[in-house]
Amino acid sequence: MTASAAATAPADAARRGADHPIHPLFTQRWSPRAYTGETVSDGVLQSVFEAARWAPSARNLQPWRFIVARPGEAAWEDFLAILFERNRQWARRASALVAVVSETLAPRDGVPAPSESHAFDTGAAWANFAHQALLLGWHTRAMGGIDRAAARTTLALPEDFAVHVVVALGRQGALDDLPPEFHAQENPSSRRPLGDTVFAGRFGVPAFVPEKDAR
Repeated sequence: MTASAAATAPADAARRGADHPIHPLFTQRWSPRAYTGETVSDGVLQSVFEAARWAPSARNLQPWRFIVARPGEAAWEDFLAILFERNRQWARRASALVAVVSETLAPRDGVPAPSESHAFDTGAAWANFAHQALLLGWHTRAMGGIDRAAARTTLALPEDFAVHVVVALGRQGALDDLPPEFHAQENPSSRRPLGDTVFAGRFGVPAFVPEKDAR
């Protein structure tokens, strides 16, 4: 963990405490809306995309693709236009917007067939992207609130590609960088306990006995 990443850790640490030993990177990553609007370099972008490149994928097909725009570039306003208005209000202060898409077909016996894992694999790549960004002192927020039909046209996507999210990347800013309506939400979230998430053998059967009840 770099000093710059540590400096951007959420202030509400109590809500981000892990119940079991993990690297602090995982609790320090969260999704702010407030960004400073400062310029992001090619080097930073290349680093986060390189991390995404090394995500696991079925048969190493790497179905993910990323399309990026930065303020001042020709595509910037087009990217903002595909966001829902509520997202557009704060995302215009991001340092980059990244559309995350994936190929929905995969070769099977030499013939293209629907891929059952393209979205799953692309989620792994996005997670790598987000964590590498934090290591470099940047934050990210993925937005599902987008006009997907408009995005297909704007991004010139082939028919066999799906649009998942647009990610805002930037340096975390102050509340004053956000419209007031977002201030109450600008806090890191907690997570449900493992007992509600991990099951043994079949759905709903707890996989772990809480230590206080163990015999």
